[in-house]
Amino acid sequence: MKYIFYLLCIILLAGCEKQPTFAVDFTKKESISFEEYVIPYSFFPRTLQMVGIGDSLTKGVGDELKKEGYIGRVKTEFLQYKGIEDVVLTNTALRGRRSDQLLKLINKGDIDYAIRNADIMMITIGGNDLMKIVKKDLFNLKVESFEKGLISFENNYMKIIDKIRKINSNAKIVLIGLYNPLSIVAEDSSEFDTIINEWNATIENIANDDENACFVPIETLFDTNGNLVYHTDFFHPNSKGYQLMSESIMSSLIDCGFIDDKDWELLF
Repeated sequence: MKYIFYLLCIILLAGCEKQPTFAVDFTKKESISFEEYVIPYSFFPRTLQMVGIGDSLTKGVGDELKKEGYIGRVKTEFLQYKGIEDVVLTNTALRGRRSDQLLKLINKGDIDYAIRNADIMMITIGGNDLMKIVKKDLFNLKVESFEKGLISFENNYMKIIDKIRKINSNAKIVLIGLYNPLSIVAEDSSEFDTIINEWNATIENIANDDENACFVPIETLFDTNGNLVYHTDFFHPNSKGYQLMSESIMSSLIDCGFIDDKDWELLF
């Protein structure tokens, strides 16, 4: 009986002790911040729409391996990147085309559908503009003729890009430069090299004015035929020349921020 009495006393004494209290404010809410998650381009497998515009270089004239010149090789490269399930190439280029003829084609609207649906466009134009001047004044070439031709070429090129942007404001545009095909047939082509540099600077400036455009220089690839980069016509690239062009294009796309070479991802 006494044990029961002691047990009751312990319970009563324990109940009389002051118990610690905890204040809980249920009205207070802690804010939880989440970092914005950006879905990478490679997350969903997709089909890339690629469009070729311009002259014989984009047409692939001279490619004895029949791999569609530089643009066919770039297409193959794109297929290696994460998230790219397929690449659909629409090549609207035509041998012999000049800048005024390309502008006329675009103004007619004949390739609007291809431009509108493009993810990336690649353009070569200007070589035939230069050759028109050379053929016209073959035995009396003057720098003034090329300077006058450059003004017309720049005006045409700017209108071409402006028209393209009215159709498609977001696609990436790759503007490929010119090279001097006379370097391997003329003893002294330094003056013509200067002309090529001026025309290339014009193309580069047009590219720089568009945040979604990228200029690709290629003149050093064809300043000699030591690497056997010319077709038998000594004007167009052969398969090796086109391979070097595609490598320069891929390198420039990395420099322009269109490709993440570390994650192996196209950023468009």
